[in-house]
Amino acid sequence: MAKPVEVNDSNFDQEVLESSLPVLVDFWAEWCAPCRMISPVVEEIGDEYEGRLKVASLNVEDSPITASQYGVMSIPSLLVFQEGEEVERIVGALPKERLISKLEVILGKEQR
Repeated sequence: MAKPVEVNDSNFDQEVLESSLPVLVDFWAEWCAPCRMISPVVEEIGDEYEGRLKVASLNVEDSPITASQYGVMSIPSLLVFQEGEEVERIVGALPKERLISKLEVILGKEQR
């Protein structure tokens, strides 16, 4: 399984906002049990959507500025960015099928 790109306060703009691909960012923390549950699902999505979607991971304790800037109050939070803008926010550990259905809507719009 491919690991998500680790992003932080210093490289978030370059890795996420300036990405040519849509980016799914997993906002998480070590102590968060639901975050640990969803992490393998996020990795699977990264593998399955390689070339169509970039997957990144941001530890909110290590990067509080970015987490605060995007108003992340609950984790796990999955934010999808496209062309530098947040286009979707998923809070909580949703089943993989629901995550994929939300992503397909976003990625389907991109192909037009």
